[in-house]
Amino acid sequence: MSTPSTEGPPPPPPPAPDPGVAVVTGATSGLGREIALEIAARGRAVVVVGRGADRAEAVAKEIGRVTGNPRVEWIGVADLSRPSEVRKLAAEILARYPRVSLLVNNAGAIFRRREVTTDGLERTFALNVLAPFLLTELLADRLRASAPARVVNVASAAHYRHRINFADLQSQQHYSGYAVYGTSKLELILLTREFARRFAGSGVTVNAVHPGFVASGFGQNNGGGFAFTVRVVGRLFGRSLARGADTPVFVATDPSVATVTGEYFSDRVVHAGDPASRDTRAASALFEQVGAIASTAPASA
Repeated sequence: MSTPSTEGPPPPPPPAPDPGVAVVTGATSGLGREIALEIAARGRAVVVVGRGADRAEAVAKEIGRVTGNPRVEWIGVADLSRPSEVRKLAAEILARYPRVSLLVNNAGAIFRRREVTTDGLERTFALNVLAPFLLTELLADRLRASAPARVVNVASAAHYRHRINFADLQSQQHYSGYAVYGTSKLELILLTREFARRFAGSGVTVNAVHPGFVASGFGQNNGGGFAFTVRVVGRLFGRSLARGADTPVFVATDPSVATVTGEYFSDRVVHAGDPASRDTRAASALFEQVGAIASTAPASA
């Protein structure tokens, strides 16, 4: 006659480790909002970063309601073209979130006319290049500690056929809104590749993505005929926000690309990009120059 077992049921498996938050910049409207929404819909904790605390809060709450995800939070910033604001943002992220496993650098813009920030920086460069560089640098140790982690930089096919004038990163000698925008995206792809090289072996991947020409608020900051033209072209030929967000969200979340790094994606596929975007010497030199500019920018407003 067998003796009844005195062993109870097996203990439950330990809870899965918290993957950490996903930080999305420029997330209060357009493509950034759609990216944040799609990531939240997958159950990830998301931090909506955008201009103005009230607006960021409203968008975060809306995303949480639509997705049923209670873990959507927000951080309002004044202006990411100011390095002091980027530093303030990074400090708040580090203070609030012990694990940061995804950073989507989406914030960016095109400026028809050359503008100079109060820090003396050309605004396209400050927002599209310096801001994502500095935020990634400031969060680098936290990303490493949270590995596996990913950084996704929203670039553009507009980078094709542009070249960098290392003697004039601030476009003082010549300025054309579209050309400077395209060059800024080339610079972002080069920085992406250099970050990937520097993060190698850490479990942190860094990739750039082209979302396509999206029917959003892109270019509307310029007003006038320029904004009208962009709006009309977007309505006629632009992708929906959902389609535009597809590749960024794929690269940010899909297991099939978990270890892919230093690449440029379009429509979920790795593309070579313009030959200039694969110049490793240029990438290293640009990283050093942008780092030097970041280090000399005012640390506070």
